[in-house]
Amino acid sequence: MRMSLMLLGGGNALGQALIRLGAEEDIAFLAPRPPENGWTPANLTQLLDDHRPDALVNLAYYFDWFQAESVSEQRLAQQERAVERLAELCQHHQITLVQPSSYRVFDGSRATAYSEKDEPVPLGLRGQALWRIEQSVRATCPQHVLLRFGWLLDESIDGSLGRFLTRAEQPQELLLADDRRGNPTPVDDAARVILSVLKQLDCSAPLWGTYHYAGNEATTPLALGQAILTEAGQHRQLAVQAPTPQAHAARPDASEEPQNAVLACKKILHTFGIKPRAWRAGLPPLLDRFYRHG
Repeated sequence: MRMSLMLLGGGNALGQALIRLGAEEDIAFLAPRPPENGWTPANLTQLLDDHRPDALVNLAYYFDWFQAESVSEQRLAQQERAVERLAELCQHHQITLVQPSSYRVFDGSRATAYSEKDEPVPLGLRGQALWRIEQSVRATCPQHVLLRFGWLLDESIDGSLGRFLTRAEQPQELLLADDRRGNPTPVDDAARVILSVLKQLDCSAPLWGTYHYAGNEATTPLALGQAILTEAGQHRQLAVQAPTPQAHAARPDASEEPQNAVLACKKILHTFGIKPRAWRAGLPPLLDRFYRHG
């Protein structure tokens, strides 16, 4: 790797997976610790004045964007301002910006998978913030790769998978939507995709733009929950053996979670040669890490 790489968010699950995967190929990231009060326009300016990487992967807000149950409007607004400044700095210093986004920029009303050509209509606060962030990155920093991911799964105890497994230890109904669809995407697989993109950008391929990536194949939260419980049963005796189906409309998050979150991944395949991997194959190592750390 000729490019020097910086990673914001090296402490979260996706950042850790990226560092781990990079190390296997002797690819190192400069991963500065976030300041106590988090990244701000001022300390980001200082950081990029001091260090001038060739490419920057911004996973600073990974947990809030992909794993947290909810995020306050004020917090999202601060993050928007920070990414806006980051995009300006990357443009100023000619740094390639790799920025994650999410299926949440769509409203889920389509019957088929969403491609990069589909017009975003975000439902909730998070989706709306991500859509504004995407637009500001596009407008400010032409040398960018925006990666929209599907349902990301990681081993953090307070992430979506961790909360689900904690609830499965209590003898109570575990309600999951059976009429909502999306692509589960284990965190290791998302890290593999980011690394593949970086390696091709390292060959000076100007492949800027927006790309979708999500695990293969699309499924429902109910079927995903059942697959997780079956795999988790290898590690621990759980109180719940099977989730209970519930309609999307009855779910407490129906107003902000798209009913159809399926992403079409043809563009990333044709441009970068990145093939979607089966998410089921990623569950055993993911749950192994979860119970080893837990």
